Amino acid sequence: MTAADFSRIAWPEAEARIAAGALAVLALGACEQHGAHLPLTTDTDMAHGVARRLADALSALLLPPITYGDAWTARSFPGTISISPRTLQAMIEDIGSDLQRGGVRGLVLVNGHFGNREPMLLAARYLAGVGLPVCHLDYPGLEALAAEICESEPAAPGFYHADEVETSIMLAVAPASVAMERAAPSYPQFPADFGSQPMQVRDFNPSGVFGDPRPATAAKGEALVDGIVSASLAVIAEWRRRHAI
Repeated sequence: MTAADFSRIAWPEAEARIAAGALAVLALGACEQHGAHLPLTTDTDMAHGVARRLADALSALLLPPITYGDAWTARSFPGTISISPRTLQAMIEDIGSDLQRGGVRGLVLVNGHFGNREPMLLAARYLAGVGLPVCHLDYPGLEALAAEICESEPAAPGFYHADEVETSIMLAVAPASVAMERAAPSYPQFPADFGSQPMQVRDFNPSGVFGDPRPATAAKGEALVDGIVSASLAVIAEWRRRHAI
């Protein structure tokens, strides 16, 4: 049995899947610049692509993704739309609370954007406190997979944005939205106080690319996604064992 995709099913099927004990899977994305060759929805497209494969493997409910996130650091790029961390946290809490009310026994969050991490963790803590187990995932194993699969060096350790890693994944999950003819490398000099105070990425990186997207291929993207899904399923299995779901 594959995922019950909310964009394809009506309420009776959702009711039947919930009665059978289905989990729910929710992708957390963003609307944020990703250079000149990737769409503004890159983070959402990648997270929902991973979420879809997890939901298929788990015969779970595949929820519509949250398509906005905390992208404040990229607001100086046209097209980026950022919501506050408290808004995102409230959205996750409200969605989780309604899932619990409807009988869902557990929620898997697939995060595709760095700025979403803190709101996700706080929302998971709240939902756990009201009785809904939450497994929150941040592409487990990605750094090791990227080192093994990709050719280019990251702009910073564990930092992947519009580079070979993300471009490869997009070529695997949403190839029609990638404009490889516009892909160009960028290795900006990070300010010494990067991460220690609020700042806009565009102030030191006009293109918005961190790394070299040119070696990206769909085959690499498939290998990256397969590795992420495999690592995620191992985490989910332990989470399910712990909560007996």
